[in-house]
Amino acid sequence: MCLVFVVKNRHPDYPVIIAANRDEFYQRASKPMQFWADNNTLAGQDMEAGGTWLALSRQGRFAAVTNVREPAGPPAHYSRGRLPLAFIKSEVDAQAFLTDLKQQQDAYAGFNIIAGDLHNNSWLYASNRWPRVETIDDGIHGLSNAHLDSDWPKITDARRDINALLNRPFEQEDWFAMLADQRAASDERLPDTGIGLQGERLLAPRFIVSDKYGTRSSTLVAVNKKGGIKVAERNFDGDKPETRFFDFFIETNNKN
Repeated sequence: MCLVFVVKNRHPDYPVIIAANRDEFYQRASKPMQFWADNNTLAGQDMEAGGTWLALSRQGRFAAVTNVREPAGPPAHYSRGRLPLAFIKSEVDAQAFLTDLKQQQDAYAGFNIIAGDLHNNSWLYASNRWPRVETIDDGIHGLSNAHLDSDWPKITDARRDINALLNRPFEQEDWFAMLADQRAASDERLPDTGIGLQGERLLAPRFIVSDKYGTRSSTLVAVNKKGGIKVAERNFDGDKPETRFFDFFIETNNKN
């Protein structure tokens, strides 16, 4: 997952809205979002390492990861894709999970993680490239491949577009269109992450298209005031996009 937006307490009908794009090499095999064998984990699956980029549970636990764009380092001991699964399967809250993760963060390549509770609408951000576990307050927050709410054009421009969407009834197609924006920013607005100007241009849009690498799926999660969850994943791996829908209520009687 390379682009995640969390909208907290800004829409009149949906206290939680999450919109995300997964960017990956096209040749890396994966499965689309589905309930796993435990009938509790809802996620896609990376078939190379077995993990995922975004996951949620019927009890309302949620986590998503992005990589940190940086020069290549030594091989990581663990795949970042295990982190969302580890959180939703754990029995500790996000603060305890992310605090403990700080003790083993060097086993992973650079990552960002957002973890939270869809029922209580509480959210935290952490990274093994920045020191603190941070609370995500009310508002529109964006995460790509740097720190949360960095001023990358794909974050700042999308936050403006999301703000406009909050003034109208929630329609999944409007949010998918926001995620599908392929416009690149002007060169002077691009970050410098050490990959050269051509690389920055290629990765600048919200929706990335190139010969070998690009946006493979878009995911929307919306939680209403009664605990009803609407999830939609649009997958772009086939000849034409395929959208999967999941609707259920948070199981508040079970342990979070």
